[in-house]
Amino acid sequence: MESPYRLIDLDRSAPPTPVPDQVLVGVASRPGRVPAGIDVLLTGGSHAPRPWVACADPRLTAGWIGDEVGRHPTASVTLVQVLRAGRALAAPDRLLVESLAYSALQGGADFRAWLASAPPRTPRPAAAPVRLRRDGDRLSVVLDRPRARNAFDAATRDALCEALEVAAADPSITRVDLRGTGPAFCAGGDLTEFGTARDTAESHRVRVSRSPAALLLRCAAKVTAHLHGACVGAGIELAAFAGRVTATPDTVIRLPEIEMGLIPGAGGTASLPARIGRERTAYLALSGAALNASDALHWGLVDELSVEN
Repeated sequence: MESPYRLIDLDRSAPPTPVPDQVLVGVASRPGRVPAGIDVLLTGGSHAPRPWVACADPRLTAGWIGDEVGRHPTASVTLVQVLRAGRALAAPDRLLVESLAYSALQGGADFRAWLASAPPRTPRPAAAPVRLRRDGDRLSVVLDRPRARNAFDAATRDALCEALEVAAADPSITRVDLRGTGPAFCAGGDLTEFGTARDTAESHRVRVSRSPAALLLRCAAKVTAHLHGACVGAGIELAAFAGRVTATPDTVIRLPEIEMGLIPGAGGTASLPARIGRERTAYLALSGAALNASDALHWGLVDELSVEN
């Protein structure tokens, strides 16, 4: 069986035909014509046009990605397969494909190994994890679990769905502001709930029927997401659906799911490629790198830097 990772030196060779079960990473001394089929494109320098990722040492960065693919081959290959398939799909269908792949990985050995090694965590439920306030034609939607850094649990998901259903259905609401209280906008999925659902097929059904991502697609033009602090996993996957995204300078964005043996499961393989392309989305997920607010603005993941959230 071939390695799940392949490095292509684009300064010396033409890009190969993509292989379904390989992650293809291309490196070049400077950005040039965008080759088709490469999953991640790395180049030197401090800035580079989409879909390239600029880094001080492209080969070293490619090596880090190769190491991550080697540690988590199934999740890594599944990620690029989902992103490749998404190019031909409408956003709602991308959500379906992502959910199916996510559920498959939930039953995998890599995710089970991560669960077994994870330290025990204490749940921190909130009586009202999402707060709503209506002011004329504006609706404020606030994630309100500051002690848990607004980690996204089932209760938060359900409450957010209820809020977004109102926003999507009511034409008199012309603006929706999505915020988070405390030190972080949203630190991602609530790890205390990871692995608690044993029926992965049922998990897929629930994920599709109670989908904040699908509701955000319906009312995206109304929504402004105000980011600050940690925006991890679901925290950026959902925010990226908003028609407008602002971020304070302390904002830090990450997609950490690969290291758990998973892929983004809150809509990230649909929302992020629409803003930054599938190659940069793959880079964030495969490398686990943190993206600061300034770079997020340059990439188009954020529309404006703000002083306040």
